[in-house]
Amino acid sequence: MSSSRFCRHALAALAFCVPCSAFPGSAFAATLADSLTPKAGYTGEFAVLLDGGEDRGDAYAGQFHVGADLDLARLAGWNGAAVHLNISSRHGDNLATDEIGNSTSVQEIFGGQGERLANLTLEQKLFDDRLVLEGGRTVANIHFLGSDLCSYFQLNAACGNPTFVFRTSSFTWWPVSSWGAHAKAWITPTVYAHLGAYEVNPHQADNGQHGLTWNTKDSTGVILPFALGYKTTPETARLPSMVEFGGWHDRSDYTDPLADANGDPAQSSGLPYAMHDRRSGVYLRFEQQLTRPSVNDDRGLIVFGNALRQVDGEAIEDYFIDLGFVQKGTFRNRPLDSVAFVITQQHYSDEAIDNLRLTRAANGGSGSPHHSQTMMELSYGIQLTPALRIAPNLIYAIHPDQFAEPDRTQDLPNAFIAGLRVDLSLTPALKAAGRQFTRSATKG
Repeated sequence: MSSSRFCRHALAALAFCVPCSAFPGSAFAATLADSLTPKAGYTGEFAVLLDGGEDRGDAYAGQFHVGADLDLARLAGWNGAAVHLNISSRHGDNLATDEIGNSTSVQEIFGGQGERLANLTLEQKLFDDRLVLEGGRTVANIHFLGSDLCSYFQLNAACGNPTFVFRTSSFTWWPVSSWGAHAKAWITPTVYAHLGAYEVNPHQADNGQHGLTWNTKDSTGVILPFALGYKTTPETARLPSMVEFGGWHDRSDYTDPLADANGDPAQSSGLPYAMHDRRSGVYLRFEQQLTRPSVNDDRGLIVFGNALRQVDGEAIEDYFIDLGFVQKGTFRNRPLDSVAFVITQQHYSDEAIDNLRLTRAANGGSGSPHHSQTMMELSYGIQLTPALRIAPNLIYAIHPDQFAEPDRTQDLPNAFIAGLRVDLSLTPALKAAGRQFTRSATKG
């Protein structure tokens, strides 16, 4: 560990320890512990290429995550306020670029490698929690276009968010944080409106960045997501559902997928690709639980789907769709196991395909890459202990894309991948330690 990293870790530990050590055995220490909800976990994703693609091989990627929620109402009497802190440490390799040869990962945990401050925000709830405001160092994809169902999958085409939004905009993503804020208003108990604004700062994704550079000198613009939705929960409906219409306005700099500043193909003219600063997209998504044994049981079959489309600006994709299901509870003696399936299709724009065709020809190849890539995953989740879950999975990619290797002179064969996702929750152990600390502080 480098000295600078050690200093950062030591300062973080000091910041949490000083308040308690300054008031040993005091009511303040007990109150602080009671106000703090720690969370931690580890996710590992292994993938091996069994057939097709470019080269045989395997890859492993993982993330250790630690964080805390601080209830300021309990700590300081600030009603409805909370501080959220999340730190990520990611490591490993990416099978897609290393072995398959395409650009859509089969390990959704890969990206933003190293240690990073992923989220540090202040949240304020108002009007009996009907309005939620949050801002600070954060990312768009934990607030918009996310789903709890993503914990059942490993394929990055569908999870953590539909990959289309990252390929057609500068949507900010975990764990690469920048300045951002969002507001969610519940118009009725089931209908909400949601707006956000996030700084776009590509420099934050560079290797060696840790989310601690908070100036905006490398900012290239902002992205403005929005949504209007309907949602019920297991507490309010026998068969919970969600329907959401939304989109984004991207006002950051990006590169044209084909043309130079004169409108000619940059691959042919030799001039730089043109730069733009406006593009937009829309989406419609749903989740619907179809079966449920009882109101006291959340097992059952859930179906879901997403459709996203570009509506303004230049992009490498025209549209994206996915459909899938998650069956919670499989056999009578396996109530916490699951079966999950998803199929996705990315349809590429004419401009993006023309650029790849010209690049292929310039390198001695012929023909044109396929206009779409279809990927699917089937997984079975096994709850080994309350804290440990594993999910063996199979992934198949039809017409692997060429964007990771535009100089390639021929298409890749369809790829067949076997994977294993492992999720270990350390939160229960941290909470138990917190309860023990509270008891000790109270006795002191």
